[in-house]
Amino acid sequence: MVEWWGMSKNTTPLVIANWKMNPQTIAEAKKTFLAIRTAAKKHSSVSVVVAPPAVFISELSKLSLAGSLTLAGQAMHSAALGAHTGEISPTMLKGLGVQMVIIGHSERRAGYITDQLVADKVAAALKHKLTPIICVGESVRDEQGNFFLTIENQIAACLKVVPAARLKDVVIAYEPIWAIGTGKNASVEQVHEMKLFIIKVLTKLVGRKKAAVVRVVYGGSVKAASATDLYHQTGMHGFLVGGASLVGKEFAGIIQAVATPPRA
Repeated sequence: MVEWWGMSKNTTPLVIANWKMNPQTIAEAKKTFLAIRTAAKKHSSVSVVVAPPAVFISELSKLSLAGSLTLAGQAMHSAALGAHTGEISPTMLKGLGVQMVIIGHSERRAGYITDQLVADKVAAALKHKLTPIICVGESVRDEQGNFFLTIENQIAACLKVVPAARLKDVVIAYEPIWAIGTGKNASVEQVHEMKLFIIKVLTKLVGRKKAAVVRVVYGGSVKAASATDLYHQTGMHGFLVGGASLVGKEFAGIIQAVATPPRA
């Protein structure tokens, strides 16, 4: 197991299910949610988060959130209210018992979402006591390593709106865009390298001690079969999981991989 430079080894691992625009019915959503709840009960040492489509949050929030299981929003507007057709406000999410929200996912950045808009949403999430899960990632990896600058700029844009006292409430999710929904994984070496780079950037921005409280997770076609090595050999604090989070047995395997101590 690698040394977890950047955070205490006792930090509770975090596994986030991003359902995206799935499933198609509330009945399917409840079934999948209950399967995840069962897995979460078995591994109370892991913080498990489900980010369903917004239309399902109200019904799922009525189900018992056993143990460390919580709900997240997939997206959020920076304004608390107003003429923003089709948008969801932080106060709406908070009112449904949501505790976290995904911000700046690559599928949204591909549209009109800029680094500044991501920063505005991060500030709004913190203002309304929601934990922002800030997505960063490169679309391609060039041999010159210019993609590192992309990651640094994305992190810097967001961190400037985060007060030092709130850094512990921030999660950074590294998702290489070329690995999202493609079935391709970044290698253990690539993920470990990026974890160290992210901590280096955080340290430069806020200092080593403050950087140590920021949780960093990995996302990008994570499966149960790859989760053990990706978790125990990279220093990441958990995962942001897409497609595999819709398959109860597969997602349970990812939770178990994170909960299981590394072999001696």
